[in-house]
Amino acid sequence: MILVTGATGNIGRNVVTRLLNHGRPVRALTLDTAREAGLPDGVEVVTGDMCEPRVLAAALRDVRRVFLFPVFGVFDQVLSACVAAKVEQVVLLSSAVVTFPEPGWLGREQARLETAVRESGLGWAFVRPTYLMANDLNWAPRLAATGAVTGAYGDAALAPVDERDVAAVAAHLLTNRLTGCTFELTGPQALSQVERVRIIGEVTGRSARFDETSAGQAARELREWVPEPAVEQLLSILRSARDRPHRVLDTVRTLIGEPPHTYAQWVAHHRDRFLAPA
Repeated sequence: MILVTGATGNIGRNVVTRLLNHGRPVRALTLDTAREAGLPDGVEVVTGDMCEPRVLAAALRDVRRVFLFPVFGVFDQVLSACVAAKVEQVVLLSSAVVTFPEPGWLGREQARLETAVRESGLGWAFVRPTYLMANDLNWAPRLAATGAVTGAYGDAALAPVDERDVAAVAAHLLTNRLTGCTFELTGPQALSQVERVRIIGEVTGRSARFDETSAGQAARELREWVPEPAVEQLLSILRSARDRPHRVLDTVRTLIGEPPHTYAQWVAHHRDRFLAPA
């Protein structure tokens, strides 16, 4: 049995689907009821908060492999429960920021979690995506309302990765029981914020533009969806990417034999979200 935590999130939901497609038995841990979760048939759903020992015990019963979503406040408790349940392998969703010269708050937190997993005695594998395309869904309400996104450093070129590709790599590691390995993931293109907004407009057929603003104003807007300690870090990443576009890696294709999704393909997949009324 494979347990997927964060099973109704952007990545977890796709991990569940990918594992089912590989014919693996999957249990999903989520705060939602089975009906609310809307997961595919064949998934066993455990409903509850992972900070509750009773819920964790039920979720980990007969589980040998776990996709572990990093919930900082309860991570140590969840990892201890995995050890007690004699889980054989944990695939941790980490982040490429742990490799940055200045990892910042998020990088330090993710590095702490990686260290805890390594020292747990469990088999482990780490998936380190760069910037997730799914983060750009936060632009959808503003684009619907005004046709524009405001932000700082519009020419900063990141290499965002589709959540489906992150999930495919995680499922590959779980299915093949790969341990002691770390994989950094990017999408197939380095794209600026200006370019990404332009692609959204082209794919959806709606007016979409990027309006440059000050770093201070951008910080105020980021606080709507980014934890406070990570706001300055994200702006710092964008500042750096103006002069040094993020490198593009071929990890997804190498591991799973499929090309990573382009940004245009990702927008098409979420077209309804971008076309929803404000």
